[in-house]
Amino acid sequence: MTLIFIVAATFLGGLISVLLAAALSAPLLGLIVRHLVSLSTGVLLGTALLHVLPEAFGSGEPPQALFLTLLGGLLFFFLLEKAELYRHGHHHEHDHHDHHHGFDAEQAGRGGWSVLVGDSIHNFCDGVLIAAAFLADPNLGIVTALAIIAHEIPQEVGDYIVLINAGFSRMRALAYNAVSGLAAVVGGVLGYFLIGPWQEYLPYMMVVAASSFVYVAVADLIPQLQKRLSGRDTVMQIVWMGAGLLLIGGIVSILHGAHEHEHAGHAHDVAPHADLASEVHPGHEER
Repeated sequence: MTLIFIVAATFLGGLISVLLAAALSAPLLGLIVRHLVSLSTGVLLGTALLHVLPEAFGSGEPPQALFLTLLGGLLFFFLLEKAELYRHGHHHEHDHHDHHHGFDAEQAGRGGWSVLVGDSIHNFCDGVLIAAAFLADPNLGIVTALAIIAHEIPQEVGDYIVLINAGFSRMRALAYNAVSGLAAVVGGVLGYFLIGPWQEYLPYMMVVAASSFVYVAVADLIPQLQKRLSGRDTVMQIVWMGAGLLLIGGIVSILHGAHEHEHAGHAHDVAPHADLASEVHPGHEER
């Protein structure tokens, strides 16, 4: 059942982004991406700092070791991006970023392979992180998957716009995005089988997942938001970022409430059996 959840979660992010890109025009997509970048900033930071890291640090593992893992994760994703193997940009022409003319063609590279390879590796890593989260706790897996999906939508839509502006047809750009999205499914399935025997290391894997979220938010998303904007646009950024934080907070509260209700129901079911045992064996308490 866990594997089904992992496959569904990894497949959903790519499917939603491809369908969204196919349904809307490029100018409208550009407007949506601007707001989704703010939203995913709040979602990623909220998931990492308010849910994933507290869960990992509540596992009883040494805090020093977990902090060292967090530092190592940040450095790992930095080096992976330096090697151009962890691409997560949302840039596109006419997005009010200071890029020179033809920037998208350079981003796409020859035949679009730089976009495809970089995003595929990124999506593969995301799939492994989703698998680790579901193996640690289903509720944690749901929140982690939602955070990654929230980030994947503007990423894939932004890459679609890059490819369109670089001269690709809509169908070819969508096909590239679809292939890239399937890498998350592959990462999720492999993660499920490879991580399973190493359950005791799941808190450290959760910290690595959190380091990925924090790195993407701080290294990519927030710098895009730090542009000279009008007061209205700045307020909209804050509103969308706050919406991302509230979304994660609400989902975590709902999941925790359902989890506590399930445990309470289980305790209620056990209690009558305890009373029955007391009746069948009268005087048991006096012994």
